[in-house]
This record gives sequence, structure tokens and C-alpha cells, in this order.
Amino acid sequence: MLVVVAAGCGSTNNATTATSTSTAPAAATQTTSAASAPTTSAPASTTAATAAGLSGTWSGQYGGAYQGTFNLTWRQSGTNLSDTIKLSAPADTLSIHGTMSSGAISFGTVGSLAITYSGSVSGNSMSGGYKVGGSTGGSWSANKIS
Repeated sequence: MLVVVAAGCGSTNNATTATSTSTAPAAATQTTSAASAPTTSAPASTTAATAAGLSGTWSGQYGGAYQGTFNLTWRQSGTNLSDTIKLSAPADTLSIHGTMSSGAISFGTVGSLAITYSGSVSGNSMSGGYKVGGSTGGSWSANKIS
């Protein structure tokens, strides 16, 4: 999709440059528009790679009002997250839904426990704080395992 946008911005001149990459004067002439497209594309690709990197299984621990471990499975669509979390104490597997944007993550369980999590993501690790029923809580952290 990004290639289509770059081709759309440069119309026929980009197609000529792309097919005759050995022509130095054409590349020099297109420097301004060609430099803009990769600069715009690189952050979008990095953001997409980071966002897509949350899908999979994460293993973590939590402390505070409740203490234990959890396994979290994410399915991601854009910035939206969903799937399940399996808690060790209280022992339960719950549906979760959340969002991730610019390294910030927030998600919560669906069910009587009403646990909400917020924090940050960096590479294959994430951490933050949680609340149960809107009041008591503590901290949590997790690492991606697959």
C-alpha cells in the first residue's frame, strides 16, 4: 500500500526512476520527492511492525493487592487488541480487550473481576499498573514468549 502511495505522488517520473535506477541525473532530479517518500514510509513501517509485534503469547507477573503470574494471548488488528488472559490467582481465564498506540497500552478484562491494566510497551516487554474494580491494584510486567 505504501508503494502505491509513493508511486501516486511521483506519477510517471517515479516509474521512470524506478525502472532506470542507474540514471544518476534522474535520481538527482527526483531527490526532493524521492527523499520524502522513504522518510514518510519508514516511520509508518516501524509503527506497523511494533504494533503487529504484540500478537502472540506473553508471560508475566503481577504484584500488589493480588500476586501471581499470567499468560496473555493477543490478537491484534491495527491498534486494537483482544483475546484472553489466564491468571494464577485468582485462577481464571478471562476475555480481554484493549488498545496500543505510540508505545502506550491499556486493556481490561470482561467479567466480574473488572481488572484494568495500563502501561507501556518496548520491544518484547511491557509493564505498568493494574486496578481491580477501579480501586485496589499494583504493578505488572510481561515478556513475549511466542
